[in-house]
Amino acid sequence: MSSFRKALKSRQKNHHERSQPGFRKHLGLLEKKKDYKLRAEDYHKKQNTISALRKKALDKNPDEFYFKMINTQLQDGVHVAKKGTEEVMTEEQKKMMRTQDIKYVEMKRVAEAKKIERLKGELHLLDADSKQKNKHTFFVDSKKEVHSFDLAEHLNTAPELVNRVYNRPTLHTLETKTIQGASDPRSIIKLSKQRKHQYKILSQRIDREKKMFVISQKIQTRKDLQDKTKKVKVKNETTSSAAVYKFEAKRKR
Repeated sequence: MSSFRKALKSRQKNHHERSQPGFRKHLGLLEKKKDYKLRAEDYHKKQNTISALRKKALDKNPDEFYFKMINTQLQDGVHVAKKGTEEVMTEEQKKMMRTQDIKYVEMKRVAEAKKIERLKGELHLLDADSKQKNKHTFFVDSKKEVHSFDLAEHLNTAPELVNRVYNRPTLHTLETKTIQGASDPRSIIKLSKQRKHQYKILSQRIDREKKMFVISQKIQTRKDLQDKTKKVKVKNETTSSAAVYKFEAKRKR
């Protein structure tokens, strides 16, 4: 019996799926059994999900009530809210909501301003390209001194360091002290990139703080408009500023 089984095994051949025939190569790869299994599993998974959702919809309580049933209407197959169905709120509630909004925005703005001040302290207001933005004026007694004025001599530093706005040691310091910090060209380039990145972050935070200030102004303006005092619009609202209104002077009792 064992010899018969061995003979059968020797005659059995391993199953190999055929490849795409040459004249059908323009149709793409021939789907194999593993590809079909994946496609079939995905199809059955989707069908099971649809069946579960359909069963959930059928088991839903038909007497359950939603406010949307009476506050919306069907238009071209889309549910649209009916006019005049906004939530009713008192003036006091609206003012409270405005107050909460402006407090939150102001809190975030103050936090952003503190981060900006901290970054400015770390960077010492240095420019990434080592160019001085502000001007420094030196006064002399005569025109002759103006023409013969030597900035490096006046600052008591090397001529190569005159244009630097930071880390500008004097000649005495250069003669008596050793260089501390990065002296390798690669390290200097790396530090320069880090400084540029820090300035980029600082610029983004300054822009964000300005936007939050504008938002808080707009919220405050909308809150003030809830007052029934007569008012006239002086300036329209823009993306960078809130609207400006002139209120009628009212004597307080």
